[in-house]
Amino acid sequence: MKRARKAVLLLLSTIFSIAAVAQRHNILNENIRSLQVVANQDWLALPIIEVGNGVLDINFDDLSTEYHRYTYSLQHCESNWKPSTSLFESDYVDGFANGNTIDDVTPSLLTNTAYTHYHLRLPNSNCQPKLSGNYLLTIYDDNDNVAIKVCFMVKEPFTKSMGVGLNIVTNTDATINNAHQQVEMELKYNSYNVTNPQSQIKTVLLQNKRWDNARWNVKPQYVMNDGLRWSHNANYIFWAGNEYRKFEILSTNVAATGIERILWDGKHYNAYPFISLPRPNYLYDEDADGAFLIRNSDNNNINTESDYVLVHFQLSCPQFTNGDVYVNGDWTYDRFLPQYKLIYDDQSKSYKAVIPLKLGYYSYQYVLVDENGNAEIAPTEGNYYQTENSYQALVYYREQGGRTDKLVGYTAVKFKIK
Repeated sequence: MKRARKAVLLLLSTIFSIAAVAQRHNILNENIRSLQVVANQDWLALPIIEVGNGVLDINFDDLSTEYHRYTYSLQHCESNWKPSTSLFESDYVDGFANGNTIDDVTPSLLTNTAYTHYHLRLPNSNCQPKLSGNYLLTIYDDNDNVAIKVCFMVKEPFTKSMGVGLNIVTNTDATINNAHQQVEMELKYNSYNVTNPQSQIKTVLLQNKRWDNARWNVKPQYVMNDGLRWSHNANYIFWAGNEYRKFEILSTNVAATGIERILWDGKHYNAYPFISLPRPNYLYDEDADGAFLIRNSDNNNINTESDYVLVHFQLSCPQFTNGDVYVNGDWTYDRFLPQYKLIYDDQSKSYKAVIPLKLGYYSYQYVLVDENGNAEIAPTEGNYYQTENSYQALVYYREQGGRTDKLVGYTAVKFKIK
């Protein structure tokens, strides 16, 4: 048994995401800040709406006082996020898939950092997605340059869905009640006709909505007439990590949760979260698994009256030689970009970064990224089986002779130790 567990650990050390980063939001205009993509006002969940039901809100700021005419296009994608080239626009959208403008535009009010806020809601009178699956919404500036790429999903209604069940265990095939969590998954076809599951069914399993370490199309152990089952599958073992760190900045005058002090330097407000220290033990703390929420102390006109502050991150620890340290959360869109990288300071013996953020609640963790771009939880965070991670499963189906992948199953669970 010990030999088998060592083999699984070796396999885990070599697992990496096989998909491109097309499924992650992407900001390509340096003036754009605070992109939020929220379905049905649930800021903790993946951006998923049902066919014919629900709303998707897209909010972002342009750090300019000038109005810019932003337009958008909508593209249906397959389960691997490649464009659905076999479909016509009329197959997946009612209205117009291209040339739509974002008309809900409001300048900031009484903020030190001036900006213009843009809001788009789908569906709207010009554009209504009508086919389940993955969608890429591309936003263009007034010079027709791509400014933002937004990824979201549309799923079949509950009555037309496959049944998806998840169970999380800590007695894993890698370790027993130690550093890992293992997912068991069961899929019921319900009314769908599946004759060749290998070609007709595609699956994605996420931990804490992270796409950078997603598990794609893992082969099930059990193939049944009415469904599939994954049990004791090494590819469904995840490092458990620790609870996310968090802070809240609700005002430029008063330090809130997780903030030691806020200072004015004559030009900018500067917020200093308490210095992050290594976590040698599991630390329970109710968190949001990387999610963020724009808000202010008055909860009034949060999108246009919330200011920007320079947030000074500091992680006190020895310097690592096997990778770079990044701060990661939903608000970094699982992208390990220079603006989220911490630089080691020899004098203070710590990693530091200064990141401009809008007032609100932020949860985050530190990750270590190697030279190949593979990320793992930084050693300072630790891996503890008790960690209350969330897991999300997406199931896609293509009927025999069908032209596209439909999103027919989705579930999300929050692991809590019993």
